[in-house]
Amino acid sequence: MAERRTEYWGTGKRKTAVARVRLFSGNGTYTVNRQPLISYFGRETARMIVQQPFVLTQTEGQYDIIANVRGGGNSAQASAIRHGVTHALLRMDPELRPALKKAGYITRDSREVERKKYGKHKARKRPQYSKR
Repeated sequence: MAERRTEYWGTGKRKTAVARVRLFSGNGTYTVNRQPLISYFGRETARMIVQQPFVLTQTEGQYDIIANVRGGGNSAQASAIRHGVTHALLRMDPELRPALKKAGYITRDSREVERKKYGKHKARKRPQYSKR
């Protein structure tokens, strides 16, 4: 019979991206939508954002991540995964809360795209003024 690993769940959100993150004790393997982190996120910045909670809490290489993320773009998905990892770490060890709170990883970034209004080019950009 296979060994049962304890797992911790966390849900993260950013813009329209929603990430469901599972955290296991392991050797630092990150899987995003059934792909390795390196192949899913092409930009080094996005990979760094995902790993920030581990770097902050000095637990890098101790846990494996399996993340399912939908919606949004690359940057929003990376931030959503970071938010989910933070919540999973808090479930695992509530003592990490002050450090993660100070870094601002617990708070969900609630900024959303403003809708376009009629008579405007974008949400707020007005048509060019013509004097004559």
